[in-house]
Amino acid sequence: MRIYLIRHGQTDWNIQGKIQGSHDIPLNNTGRKQAELLAKGMDSHPVKKIFSSTLSRAAETAKLIGERQKVDIYLMPDLIEVEFGKWEGMTWDQIKASYPVEYQQWNLNPVEVAPPGGETQLAVVKRCAEALKEILQMTEGKEDVAIVSHGATIAHLIAYMLKGQSEETEIIVGNASITTLEYEPVTGEFSLVEMNDVGHLIF
Repeated sequence: MRIYLIRHGQTDWNIQGKIQGSHDIPLNNTGRKQAELLAKGMDSHPVKKIFSSTLSRAAETAKLIGERQKVDIYLMPDLIEVEFGKWEGMTWDQIKASYPVEYQQWNLNPVEVAPPGGETQLAVVKRCAEALKEILQMTEGKEDVAIVSHGATIAHLIAYMLKGQSEETEIIVGNASITTLEYEPVTGEFSLVEMNDVGHLIF
């Protein structure tokens, strides 16, 4: 079974360096073009099902792939971006200036410390694990699928799936990128095939 982890196309907040989190920021014109190219790029990676974050930037990206491959899309709230609470809509420099103590506490221990009104990494990993469990149950660990989500959530998903393997360090995925993992249902193990493929994004 192959799992294609796909990040949504570009948004205006991506360009401005703002934390999006749970805010429902739509794709911009470049993001829509990226999503179209991504959908074409997925022609060589046919899937049986597509699972997507409920946020519009991911759902719109997923829709283009689903329409092209004529497969169903399942929206999953557990696949939304990490919630950053009061920090959403701010740049990292603004956060450090406005919330110096909270930022330092979070930066030292993001696993257990949440941004004001946000969620901890522990909570994110828990919901990622629940989403993955549901996806594997729905596919019986046999069907190739696409998961359309967000940069930080995808990073947590990869780290969880690889569980200590060296490939999990410094995970950064670009807009409209494809990261491919292989799942072996007998052993229950995942292996990384390709990280952050953006070769299809040729305007």
